Amino acid sequence: MPATTFDAIIIGSGQAGNPLATALAGAGRKVALIEENRLGGSCINYGCSPTKTLIATAERLHQLRTAAQVAAPETAHAADLRVDLGAAVARKDRVVAAMREGVRANLTKKQPNITLFEGHAAFTGPHALHVALATGRTQGLTAPLIFINTGTRAAIPDVDGLADVGYLSTTQLLDLKELPEHLIILGGGYIGLEFGQMFRRFGSRVTVVESGPQLLEREDDDVCRGLQDALGAEGVEFVLNARAHSVSRSPSGTITVSATTSTGERRLRGSHLLVATGRTPNSDKLGLGFAGVKTDEKGYIPVNNNLQTNVKGVYALGDIHPGPQFTHLAYDDYRVVRDALLHGRKRSARDRPLPYVMFTDPPMARIGLDEGQAQDKNVPYRVATMPVRTIGRAQHTSEARGFWKVLVGKDDRLLGATLLGPEAGEIMAVIEVAMAGRLKYQQLQEMIFAHPTWAEGLNNVFRDLKKGGK
Repeated sequence: MPATTFDAIIIGSGQAGNPLATALAGAGRKVALIEENRLGGSCINYGCSPTKTLIATAERLHQLRTAAQVAAPETAHAADLRVDLGAAVARKDRVVAAMREGVRANLTKKQPNITLFEGHAAFTGPHALHVALATGRTQGLTAPLIFINTGTRAAIPDVDGLADVGYLSTTQLLDLKELPEHLIILGGGYIGLEFGQMFRRFGSRVTVVESGPQLLEREDDDVCRGLQDALGAEGVEFVLNARAHSVSRSPSGTITVSATTSTGERRLRGSHLLVATGRTPNSDKLGLGFAGVKTDEKGYIPVNNNLQTNVKGVYALGDIHPGPQFTHLAYDDYRVVRDALLHGRKRSARDRPLPYVMFTDPPMARIGLDEGQAQDKNVPYRVATMPVRTIGRAQHTSEARGFWKVLVGKDDRLLGATLLGPEAGEIMAVIEVAMAGRLKYQQLQEMIFAHPTWAEGLNNVFRDLKKGGK
C-alpha cells in the first residue's frame, strides 16, 4: 500500500501531542496522530488522573476517621471505616473513561483535519513511518514534520528473582480490587510515597524500601525528614539505605525482599510488591536508527532549545526527552512548538519555571531553587522557615503539620520556595506568579490577603530572613 502524506505526524497522544494535533489541524494542516495504547497518554490513563482520584478517596476516608478530633466524641466510631477498594477503583475508572472519551471526541469529531491511527509506529526513514494497525493492517505515512510524544514506562531494577514473583507496577496497582495485607514498595521517591500513604489509609500495612540515605533524593534534608515523620505517624514504615538484591515468593504466596542495609541484612515479608524505582523512555521500539535520530545512554532523545532532535523536522516532546517529567512541562512543550510553527514566536524550552506538587498529606510543593541547589550553584541567598502551625488557618482546621521555606536573593526578589503543608500547591502558585512578575519579597509581606486564608501566611514567612549557606 502506498504511503499517505501528511503535513505533520504525531506519535503518541499525550499532553503535548494532543493539543499540538488540535492546533495544527485548526491552522489548516493535515495531521496524522498515532496511538498504540490508550488516548490521553500516561497522565489520563495511569498517571495523574487515576492516582489523584484514588488519593482523594484515601484522603476522604482519613478525614472521616479523624473527625473526632474536631467534632463530638460520638463520631469516634468513624475510626473503624474501611475502604471498598473495588468501589474506589470503579469510581477512578469512570473518571478516567470520561476524560479519555473527551480526548477522543476532541480529536475525531471536532477536527476534520486529524486522522487517528491506532497501532504501533516505527520509522523507516527520516520522515517516513510504518504503522502496524490494531486491525491487523499496515499503513505507511510520510510528513516533513514528525513529533515523538511516546513517554515512558516503569523502570524495573536488576534484582535477582524479581521477574518471577509477580511484582506490581503502578499501573497494575491502580486496578487492584483487593486490598493488600502488607504492601512493600521498592522506591522512596514521589510515586512511592504517594502510593504508600494512599494504601496505608486504605488499610494496608506499608513498608517503603529506599536505597538512598533519605527519601526524595532531590529535596532538602528538612523536607525529607518532615515527610517521613508525617507518613511515619500514620504507620508507614521506612527502611532506608537498603539495597534490595533478591526477591522470592513462598508456596503460600508471601513475598520476601532481601536487602543489604547499613545495619546488616534485612528480610522483609509482605503480600504484595510495588516497584516504583523510576521510569525508562519508550524509545526502544520506534526504529529511531532508520531515521538517524540519536538517543542518550538511557534511551532519552536529546533536543535543542526548540525541542528539535538531531534530524531536521523531527521533534521530541514530553517525557521522551531528558529533563523533569511533569505533565505541565509536556504541555508547555506543545506551546513552545506551537508558537514557533504557527505564530513565528520562538522561545527556549530551557530554564523554564519548574513548579511541582507531591500529593501526599501534607502535600509538598516546589518552585525555583531550594537550598541545596542554591549552594551547588553558588547563588547568594537568604532563607526563612516558618512552621505551618503558626498560620491562623492551621489553628482553625487542626491541619498544622509542615513548614514553609522561602529563599530570597541579594536584590530582595524570590529565588524559590519549598512548602510542606495544606494547600501547598495553591500557595506555591502565588509565589510563582510573584517570581514571574519579579516582585520583591516586601510586596508579598505587605500585601493584603483575605483573612483567614492560607495565603495570609505570606505576610509572615519572610519575617526572619537569615543568610543561607553551608
